Amino acid sequence: MSKRYLPPSSFLQSAINEEISFGDVDFEKGNLERLVAMTRDADVANRDWATLLLSQLQLNRPDVREALSLAASDEILAVRSEAILGLAMLDASQALPFLQAELAGECINLPLLEAAAIVGHSSLLSDLMAFAAPSDDLWLDEAVHKAIAACKRSD
Repeated sequence: MSKRYLPPSSFLQSAINEEISFGDVDFEKGNLERLVAMTRDADVANRDWATLLLSQLQLNRPDVREALSLAASDEILAVRSEAILGLAMLDASQALPFLQAELAGECINLPLLEAAAIVGHSSLLSDLMAFAAPSDDLWLDEAVHKAIAACKRSD
């Protein structure tokens, strides 16, 4: 049995378990500030989870968009991908340059493909087509074709 991937931060574990909230009340604002700060944590698992959680909040605020933009340039693909997906859900035009850079590379993952489907920009088509051949991952294949269809609709 494989061990569940969790961050070492007890704060992030509490957020994953929905034991804390993020909002406009003072203590909730403090939680959001802490979550934003955790997107720059030295520990990769903490950064990854903090970025995922921040993205899922879909808070269209300057501080959140800035944190996601910084995380979209992280050295770790998983962190970058979650940040790009978060940006795509908030502002497709802000996510587009990050997405273009990632899709031009050799590796993709599900969050990048979900972001591509949300952004749906024709400039992503040629790079997505490079991943269109069937693989051993049916979910990834389906996500590639969904992203391609979304980008074709934007023509």
